[in-house]
Amino acid sequence: MSRIHDALKRAEQERATSTGTHVEPSFEQSQARLQNEALREEMPSFQSALQPTLHSSVGSGMPSMASGFNYEALLARCPRSEWNPDPRTMLFFGDDDSREGAEEFRTLRNRLYQIREKMQLKRLMVTSALPKEGKSFVAANLAQVMVRQHGRRALVIDGDLRNPGMHRHLGAAPSPGLAEYLLGECDEFAALQRGPMENLFFMPAGRSVSSAPELLANGRLKLLLQRVEPLFDWIILDSSPVIPVSDATLIAGSCDGVLMVVRSNETPSDLARRAREEFPDKLLLGVVLNGATNDNKHSKYYYGEAVSSPV
Repeated sequence: MSRIHDALKRAEQERATSTGTHVEPSFEQSQARLQNEALREEMPSFQSALQPTLHSSVGSGMPSMASGFNYEALLARCPRSEWNPDPRTMLFFGDDDSREGAEEFRTLRNRLYQIREKMQLKRLMVTSALPKEGKSFVAANLAQVMVRQHGRRALVIDGDLRNPGMHRHLGAAPSPGLAEYLLGECDEFAALQRGPMENLFFMPAGRSVSSAPELLANGRLKLLLQRVEPLFDWIILDSSPVIPVSDATLIAGSCDGVLMVVRSNETPSDLARRAREEFPDKLLLGVVLNGATNDNKHSKYYYGEAVSSPV
């Protein structure tokens, strides 16, 4: 600040020796003017000192404001992982597009796009009334058939923090995942995986936790969806079953629509009705009937040894 001191001293001298009829500025005005000039002279060195700090985060492994949270950053932070998909339940990883069930998922995809023309629909939750009705099977294959369309990107999230199983279908690592993200232990990039199928990303449930409702309600799930939504055409969440626990209703609050999976001849009708009543009419998009027999082999698909048909 020596320049400021010298400038103020010069102002005093100018004021003391000023003569004639010319009206001189006050001492206070001279102080302010010269102080501003001195600060402007000091500013370049201040900016030079700050500049390395502004760019030091670039290339450090963490996303910066300059690099942005975009698809290129996602690809850079999420290298391809070695997945070993279950060939019995994952229908679209192989070269055979005529597998039983594939056409039914294409039909389901088309119906969702028709609904999308009438309402906002990107965040889709798949659930069921009870365990073992095939919700993870439906969610995983639906994400796969979505990315079969050119340029479409899909993220499938295992939101079943109580009994995760999506990673077994995909043959992917079980963690880190959603639980670690909700706990604040990792960022979005670290929790995401990219497998062998182009434009398909997966976030596993992560490690088992005892406080699933509290984690799902802490606000970080909504933050996660807001941050990744611009990167994908579809975000499909596989939730816990509705009847045993409250987790599905918490997740549904952050979604645009809900698909219910019901297992034919197994799910009690009263429990299916109870599960359906947990969601408002505008949120429930439809029902996928799993395990239904059908004599028409051209309109059925298999889930394991069971025949399933969406309706």
